[in-house]
Amino acid sequence: MKISDLNKSLIMISSVYPSLTKSEQKVADTVLKDPEAAVFYTITDLAEKAQVGETSVIRLSRKLGFKGYQEFKLSIVQDLASPTEQMYGKIEETDDMETIVKKIASQNTLSIQNSTSLLDKHSLQMAIDAMIKAEKIYFFGVGSSGITAMDAKYRFMRLGYNVESNADSHIISMNAALTKKGDVVVGISTSGSTKDLVDAIKIAKDNGSFIICLTSHARSPITHYANVILLAISKETPLQGGAFSSKLAQIHVLDILSTVMAIQQKDKTYNALTKTANSVLEKIY
Repeated sequence: MKISDLNKSLIMISSVYPSLTKSEQKVADTVLKDPEAAVFYTITDLAEKAQVGETSVIRLSRKLGFKGYQEFKLSIVQDLASPTEQMYGKIEETDDMETIVKKIASQNTLSIQNSTSLLDKHSLQMAIDAMIKAEKIYFFGVGSSGITAMDAKYRFMRLGYNVESNADSHIISMNAALTKKGDVVVGISTSGSTKDLVDAIKIAKDNGSFIICLTSHARSPITHYANVILLAISKETPLQGGAFSSKLAQIHVLDILSTVMAIQQKDKTYNALTKTANSVLEKIY
């Protein structure tokens, strides 16, 4: 791992947290509670603070993509050297409108910044290459992520690609059953654990389709079937399902995908954009 990539550890902890063992979560909690102090802990110190064995510290480090604990610590130092400024915290009932506006703006900005930080260029190019060559591209999502899937279909259709999307779990399953090698399936899920979607993605994977997962959780069930994982980082409690901040993070990644594809296939996409624009000219005052 390059030093330039070592400033993502605190964000990555949140991304993989649900998939960690209880012991690994204790280590993660200890680091997140006081990262400034954690950079001075030896592996023994951190294990004792978290009340776990040293092997749990090593396992967490490796799950985050580091060779060992020392590289993990270095990444935390990098994080702290250039922290993301978040001036406003949790929204309170007592907040006035101006404060609420500023807090939401801060949260949404942070969500996009975190997603950008974790966007792996190699994975992004793999996804782009597969989508450019695809016979057909499917965007699947359930609930709020299903609406994002339909937004994606609209954008990629205007770029001239053969695209399908759906948010109904039964139709998603039937579409998945008809996929084949040469198709690309993009599964969109903030949690990465929506059973109806994961089951459909498995069907498409078994059919030989190339699978791209857009999720907030790097080790969620949907990622087990992914050829490429794209992270759109946002935080949602069970009572915040479908939060706009999650959708903004998803749209941000899809915007990058579609823009780079449009540039790399400029002749095709310009022609398609011109045709689709002309087709609705008379429908606009």
